[in-house]
Amino acid sequence: MKRRDFVGLTGLAAGTLWLPAVPGFGGSLVDPARLLEPGLDVAVKKRLADVALNTAKSAGATYADVRIGRYLNQSIFTREKQVQNIASGESFGAGVRVIANGTWGFAATNTVTEAGIAKATQLAVQIAKANSKVQKEPVQLAAQKGQGVVSWKTPILVNAFEVPVKDKVDLLLAANAAAMDNGASFVNSVLFQVNEQKYFASTDGSYIDQDIHRIWPNFSVTAIDRASGKFRSRDALSSPMGLGYEYLQPKAADKIAGPAGTGLIGYKNSFDILADAALAAKQAKEKLTCKSVTAGKYDLVLDPNHLGLTIHESVGHPTELDRVLGYEANYAGTSFATLEWRAKGQPYGSKLVNIVADKLQPGSLGAVGYDDEGVPTKEWNIIDQGKLVDYQKIRDQAHIVNQKQSDGCCYADSWSTVQFQRMPNISLKPGTSKLSVDEMISKVDKGIYIAGRGSFSIDQQRYNSQFGGQVFYAIEKGKIAGMLEDVAYQTNTLEFWNSCSAICDESDYRMFGSFFDGKGQPSQVSAVSHGSATTRFNNVNVINTARKI
Repeated sequence: MKRRDFVGLTGLAAGTLWLPAVPGFGGSLVDPARLLEPGLDVAVKKRLADVALNTAKSAGATYADVRIGRYLNQSIFTREKQVQNIASGESFGAGVRVIANGTWGFAATNTVTEAGIAKATQLAVQIAKANSKVQKEPVQLAAQKGQGVVSWKTPILVNAFEVPVKDKVDLLLAANAAAMDNGASFVNSVLFQVNEQKYFASTDGSYIDQDIHRIWPNFSVTAIDRASGKFRSRDALSSPMGLGYEYLQPKAADKIAGPAGTGLIGYKNSFDILADAALAAKQAKEKLTCKSVTAGKYDLVLDPNHLGLTIHESVGHPTELDRVLGYEANYAGTSFATLEWRAKGQPYGSKLVNIVADKLQPGSLGAVGYDDEGVPTKEWNIIDQGKLVDYQKIRDQAHIVNQKQSDGCCYADSWSTVQFQRMPNISLKPGTSKLSVDEMISKVDKGIYIAGRGSFSIDQQRYNSQFGGQVFYAIEKGKIAGMLEDVAYQTNTLEFWNSCSAICDESDYRMFGSFFDGKGQPSQVSAVSHGSATTRFNNVNVINTARKI
């Protein structure tokens, strides 16, 4: 797209482009055409990487790795018939991490030349040696075989950056129109697109080139009763995915019908934004007049697009080993699931609960070939038949739990930030017996079906929590009995997962995702998916969020 067309489309001069406060979307604003320009040739990146590795060894480092990264992003924001903003960003540089005198050191530079990288490497070694004066124990890295010269790419069908900006804008505006035509008072929509071009090399003998893509279409629809001033909203039931623009080219095979009587549609590897926007408007209107929930104990039937957030907060974060050990505390707390707690053998959940970690699932946000320490990715068990059996760990943590290998879940959100342990995909395995959502609901006498993510809170030990949702339906004597509002459930992690009594089969399995998962100080963001099938939890405490105290 020509710059004149770009400016004309947005109605904004380049100098006045405003990027809302979106975590992790940094770099310099660039013309969209810049996103399609090739980066450094891989041979050049290898030569520059060798400069870092050789400089580190000459300066006294016993280990070194270097990441040369080009991070591209584009965000498109609309409201009703207007384009609010289009922002394309690029960030390019190199980060060097070393061990010297048994201690980590890190430095980064956006001067991606032999001289610039050599200077950054020398600084990283100086920092490591200075840090060693206060280091109590030397860093212990789990052994890692060098991978040689390898590459990995997200297996996308359509590069989102190759789709004309106008086509993407037209799709968002069409979704807005679908919502307005079906009774919405207001609607906002957005499309986030990310491409990470990352080159990793280490003194272990790895030279890894990766090309990673992610996408997230989202919207929020609001309906207003102007007579009373009451308003209700419903957000998209999309999930951020590790896919290309093909995610916005809906396929019938990727649609999963929700419970009879709800009209809901779940989505797998493609999303029908027009259909969901129209349904969202109808459901937002229905919320204006639906019944407010009566607080009490209910059996909950939780859709994957809702349950994913509960998995993220009550299993994903508390099984990060740095939280468990107390190393990560300032940003959202530590964990109740300590090594001492695990040793007691107390069940984390019922025997139906099998939760796995991975960075392999096709289409997931966490899928890569190698992590940011050059470790090949894998799948491993976190909870097996209700028992906590493992944590998430990287190379300098494995020895703490008497293991010899990293799990391959190290990540940095930029060339300018140091890599550390980040959550992989954390997913609940589907049931092994054939079970549909309608069959599950038919066995519920008094319950609530919940779809979509809503507001939530969880304490600093990842134990006591409260979760809302987007839409709620009463279940009475095995059938959907109308929409509810003002629903949230309060529980604690162990009580919740031990109340799991049924899980639908693999045909209902879908992924929820967190596109901007925050951790660390200075904070970094990562993207992670959580798969599950619709799941039942018995006798959970439900509150009325509109109650007066």
